[in-house]
Amino acid sequence: MTTLEGTLNLPDAMAKEAARMGLLAPDALQSLLRAAIRERRIQRMFAAMDALQEAKLPPLTMDEIQAEVERVREEQRAAGH
Repeated sequence: MTTLEGTLNLPDAMAKEAARMGLLAPDALQSLLRAAIRERRIQRMFAAMDALQEAKLPPLTMDEIQAEVERVREEQRAAGH
């Protein structure tokens, strides 16, 4: 686990309300960060899907898909996974 220390500058009213709600506690901050990370990953995934759709690439054939699966499996075996 990594321990981080820092300063957070908030408007007084927001800091008081966040503290009153327990949002500044380590567990609450961890939960908020986890949710933000998950949301950003989802946004990146949808952006990547949009980019792929805009690229208008032809669909892969079953043989191409199988070759890709075999390539990834071989890479994993070589890496010791």
